[in-house]
Amino acid sequence: MSDPAEQELRIATFRRSAIGLVLPAILLIAVAGATGYLLTNLPAPFTDTMLLIAAAVVILGAVVVPWWLWASRTYLVTTRRVIVTQGLVIRRRSELLHTTGYAIEVVRSPAQRMLGLGTLRLSEGESTLELRSVHTPALVRETLSDQIEVCQILAHRQAQQLAADPYLDYDRR
Repeated sequence: MSDPAEQELRIATFRRSAIGLVLPAILLIAVAGATGYLLTNLPAPFTDTMLLIAAAVVILGAVVVPWWLWASRTYLVTTRRVIVTQGLVIRRRSELLHTTGYAIEVVRSPAQRMLGLGTLRLSEGESTLELRSVHTPALVRETLSDQIEVCQILAHRQAQQLAADPYLDYDRR
């Protein structure tokens, strides 16, 4: 049976704000309405096929691509690390461990401040992770700071126990 302090638990899973999907959603409704109205009502040199192809291109470029980019990035905070996953087909995963400690910088533009958003930059040495357009960035920063502190305290305790009894780690295997 594993020690509860050693279990990795999920604290939060989130994505960047979906505010960037409002305009594509409005555009989708407008293209659907215009296509429905113009279908079979086009002037002579144009055909319905041309209308449907143009509507499909607009929807693909202005609706599907922004949604794909939004859905392709996920942020996961656990009791041990922060994981940023990118991509829906080809996945790329970046991690930062809480035990190593890292700097947390909150960057907020005026527009982000009005919407309650912010970008968190987590940097440890040369590696940097960005959590873009996060809701309530102060709460996320506080949660990450707390996890860094807890993980460093637990790592320190474990190092002290191991120094006091070097066979303790061997017994757990």
